[in-house]
Amino acid sequence: MAKEIAMGRALKMIFFLTFVLWLWLWIMLPTKLYKNYWSPKLNMNLNSTYFREQGTNLLLFSFPIMLMAVLGCFYLHFQKESSDLDPKPFSTQRGELKFRSVSLRVGYIGNICWAFLFFPVTRGSSLLPLIGLTSESSIKYHIWLGHLSNLLFALHTIGFIIYWALTDQMALLKQWSEDYVSNVAGVIAMTFATIIWVTSFQSIRRKMFEVFYYTHHFYILYIIFYLIHVGVAYVCLILPGIFLWFIDRYLRFLQSQRRVSLVSARHLPCGVVELNFLKSPELSYNPTSVMFINVPSISKLQWHPFTVTSNCKLEPDIVSVVIKSGGSWTSKLHKHLSSSLDHLQVSVEGPYGPASTHFLRHEYLLLISGGSGITPFISIIREIMIVRSTKVNFHVPQIRLICAFKNSIDLTMLDLLLPVSSTQTELISNVPLQIEAYITREKEQPQTNSENLINTIWFKPNPLDSPISEALGRNSWLLLGAIISSSFVMFLILLGITTRYYIYPIEQNGDVVYNYTYKVLWDMFLAFACICISSSFVFLWQRKTNASNDKQIQIHNFQSPKASPGSWIFGGDSELESLPYQSLVQATNIHYGGRPDLNKILFDCKGSDIGVLVSGPTGMRHDVAKICSSAYGDNLKFHSMSFTW
Repeated sequence: MAKEIAMGRALKMIFFLTFVLWLWLWIMLPTKLYKNYWSPKLNMNLNSTYFREQGTNLLLFSFPIMLMAVLGCFYLHFQKESSDLDPKPFSTQRGELKFRSVSLRVGYIGNICWAFLFFPVTRGSSLLPLIGLTSESSIKYHIWLGHLSNLLFALHTIGFIIYWALTDQMALLKQWSEDYVSNVAGVIAMTFATIIWVTSFQSIRRKMFEVFYYTHHFYILYIIFYLIHVGVAYVCLILPGIFLWFIDRYLRFLQSQRRVSLVSARHLPCGVVELNFLKSPELSYNPTSVMFINVPSISKLQWHPFTVTSNCKLEPDIVSVVIKSGGSWTSKLHKHLSSSLDHLQVSVEGPYGPASTHFLRHEYLLLISGGSGITPFISIIREIMIVRSTKVNFHVPQIRLICAFKNSIDLTMLDLLLPVSSTQTELISNVPLQIEAYITREKEQPQTNSENLINTIWFKPNPLDSPISEALGRNSWLLLGAIISSSFVMFLILLGITTRYYIYPIEQNGDVVYNYTYKVLWDMFLAFACICISSSFVFLWQRKTNASNDKQIQIHNFQSPKASPGSWIFGGDSELESLPYQSLVQATNIHYGGRPDLNKILFDCKGSDIGVLVSGPTGMRHDVAKICSSAYGDNLKFHSMSFTW
């Protein structure tokens, strides 16, 4: 154990120093010192006949990130085991040259944004967990970088158009040079970027999600023409982010080709449905994880993320997600599930989640949710249920759940605290849990209602369906490290051979320069081919290894109650006399006609280490964050559960 901890710390230190050096190189890149003094010397020593003008940037900008990604895989495995845009001079006025120089440097800064753009959307990243992030929590950085890069590229494009107009060189706008960067490719890339950018603003994304979703698929063409425009040397600067993202994207594609086994759908009176899937017992994930779901009968292209509410230890053969009807896609799904279906074809990607259960370290947990924001807390409470029962001497924090709902019927979401597929529901009685539920749109308890029934649908098994399993199996981090390192080494070898024995001889014969665009296409093709070969080999080998285990997994129908823990608001039910439901009722206080007083709730918390987890509307999260950051909130450790994809 001590050896693994020491090795983990050493890897983290190497990662930190490498990252600082990489950032420093990016800071120095736009300076005259780098361009006029360092770059010529580095090119002289590093640009060999095998890599030509790509040599320097491959070593300085690509290699460090690939090294960090591989080290990250080893670190996470050990943790799991223990828990050329170069200007051509023109004879113009000094002011016009200055204008051109500024426009060029704006483009350089935009390239820096692109170097980071794809890291937050790499869902199976080995880099994000090293700095305590997950893809779903860092998606905002992708949004910020996307807006900033598009703004900078727009200024870069407009600046050069104005410069060409001032110097009577508008013909350059239509130039596709064979020995220099292609201006036409830049214009095409900016066209696709503008379409993606405009439809990604929140006002459009929220109201017309499908427009945003489908136009975002132009990113493939955007990447191709962008890389052609910046040239082969700059491709190496931004290569790591795209390379790692494409590995992740291709592995997700392979995983999504398998149809998964949907066992049951539990309908709650509040319009929420819990989908229960069969999973491999080896599939391990942490609370607050997210899983992406595709239903081909609704849309073959749309994938939607939903919070995983199950616990892999409490429910070893089942993984569950909760879906609340709201948008077009979810409404269609509810309509499908409400019809007389005996089978529904579903594909999934994930689950994706945090690398550790950090919330267990706190003495006291205050969980604040609004509406369906309660779903990530369900997985946390289930985790504490199993920890409390299996680790006698392990500290379990006391939990206070503050949940705000619009109507009384939404209280039936508390039923999700008890898994439908587990025989250990009585464990809830051992959890130090207090629930404060606030009903904001009703001032008093409603009268008896006959709609308080839970409807659980069990689907027939299909031999073509498979249990959900990790794309790379139990040792996923080690295998991911093998894919990253092998595919990148393969890429370097093939690129070196292609450059040395195909491109270099052409350029050595007289004054011939190999087509600038073709060099970029070679880079893209070789990277694509190496990733596909390496990932496919590991994935298929792993799938063959687990095939026999998946066939042995079976699921049994569990008796699901018709009543809900929320049913006491309608006059009670004899079925709630069982210990799990009785414990849940006794732990719950209901407040009608108002919202929770967050100031009073937070400042009344006693203790030196209180973990405050918030999931719900943006306004609620901001209010809680403001209180926790005040002078009186030293003991409040704020964590926000944000799932804005």
